[in-house]
Amino acid sequence: MAGYPSLRGSLIEGKAMADLTWLRVGGPADAVVLPADEADLCAFLAALDPAVPVFPLGAGSNLIVRDGGLRAVVVRLGRAFAGVEVQGDRVIAGAAALDARVAQLAAAAGRDLTFLRTIPGTIGGAVRMNAGCYGSYVTDVLEEVRVVTRQGKVEVLPAAALDLRYRQSHLPEGAIVVSAVFRACEGDPAALQQRMEDQLARRDASQPVKDRTAGSTFRNPAGFSSTGRADDTHELKAWKLIQDAGMQGARIGGAQMSEKHANFLTNTGGATATDLESLGEEVRNRVFQTAGIWLEWEIMRVGEPAA
Repeated sequence: MAGYPSLRGSLIEGKAMADLTWLRVGGPADAVVLPADEADLCAFLAALDPAVPVFPLGAGSNLIVRDGGLRAVVVRLGRAFAGVEVQGDRVIAGAAALDARVAQLAAAAGRDLTFLRTIPGTIGGAVRMNAGCYGSYVTDVLEEVRVVTRQGKVEVLPAAALDLRYRQSHLPEGAIVVSAVFRACEGDPAALQQRMEDQLARRDASQPVKDRTAGSTFRNPAGFSSTGRADDTHELKAWKLIQDAGMQGARIGGAQMSEKHANFLTNTGGATATDLESLGEEVRNRVFQTAGIWLEWEIMRVGEPAA
């Protein structure tokens, strides 16, 4: 296609990002690329104009793309990047593998990555965001990641090189995670399966899982160590601050802070990215007025506003 390097996979210009994100909002990206395999990805990035920004996209589960769209080449990894292998205590997962599937396959092999079961999204996103719940985080089990750099080179990085922190990591600029290796403790498959079922029941009872959301909207503002592990002694809960500010259930257009869980921003139908982001900023302002704390977005917001 004119203006972009050729590849064996597919490239779509002007693809609406609303089609690719859980919140179903977002204007068009300059291009969306689905490489056929790792070699295809390497060749494409090596030939792409270095001035063109690249944006890796997983399941789009923790993302607001603004209504004006994204001036970048969006790279979305498909089936060729979704394999999962268990080799002794090592679980090797492709970046496009769903977190829940990795947890299930690991458990069936007697390896404990159960904390991943209720985390929406893919392994690539879990690494980038140091995903975690129930007191466990990617940083606890990650051994190394395989990435393709913006220059089209493959590098293997030890976990220590990523500087994993609460909902953060440090990856080379433009690098795309293609797989990750985890060291998982041994466990009884039946017990691990039961734990995951209990976690699902707990999540379903407290979170609006049937609504169109992007997971937790704001980070808990305190109580986390530099490694990303929660310190329950001092932790403040974002949902409680939002609730106390009277913003649970608040709406702007089609956007609403969930009535079931105050820290979930939902698209009730027909919301724009502007609706969602505006409501989030209103929540931040109200929490600051009532508690003197500025909440930080956990949902990634990218792109340009509508013209």
